[in-house]
Amino acid sequence: MKQIFIILTVFLMSSCAELQQVVNNLPQATGGGFGISNLDIANGLKEALNNGVDKEVTKLTQKGGFYNNQLVKILLPQELQKVDKALRDIGLGKLADEGLKVLNRAAEDAVKEATPIFVSAVQQITFNDARQILLGSDNSATKYLENKTQTQLYQKFNPVINKSFSKVGADKIWSNIIRKYNTIPFTNNVNPDLTDYVTSQALKGVYTMIAVEEKDIRTKLNSRTSDLLKRVFALQD
Repeated sequence: MKQIFIILTVFLMSSCAELQQVVNNLPQATGGGFGISNLDIANGLKEALNNGVDKEVTKLTQKGGFYNNQLVKILLPQELQKVDKALRDIGLGKLADEGLKVLNRAAEDAVKEATPIFVSAVQQITFNDARQILLGSDNSATKYLENKTQTQLYQKFNPVINKSFSKVGADKIWSNIIRKYNTIPFTNNVNPDLTDYVTSQALKGVYTMIAVEEKDIRTKLNSRTSDLLKRVFALQD
């Protein structure tokens, strides 16, 4: 009798495992009776990300998009903070302010190149990606996008920012700033790679703003502006 019980137990466990595998492969994802398919989940996440790109990233391309936004405003790297302080100490605060503004303007120019890359990455979201993203943290979709686009965006941003430095006058302003700082007695000369720094900070700003939109959709019902978003994100509530 004991042997029969063991055999039945093994059989049932095996059957349950096979049944679970079948369920996982069904077109309908486990939605707790919401009737949400894997396709719905994927499309809902794509819509949320596209909203973030369209709404938040577009803001960054406008004049003051970085400089006037405290979440993403590009501040000076540590090695240049001493330059900023030294200039202000000798009455050149206006020049220091302008140096900061042109770095942010260059970032605004570069972000205009981002949208097509984001759109392509969003379209590549798979069913498995979608399920994991939906049930992940408040910035899971943003992290997915970051992993998919960071290298390509850096390569796209870097030459644009380098070119933009000339366009917005950043190269001349910073050449003047560095020259003046390097003539101040008892200071060590600096020669920072501002193109690389601003590129990295522009990328950081882009993902920050997409994460803001994602968190809103996940946590605020009134941010779910379509029926699909309401149904899909109800699963993670």
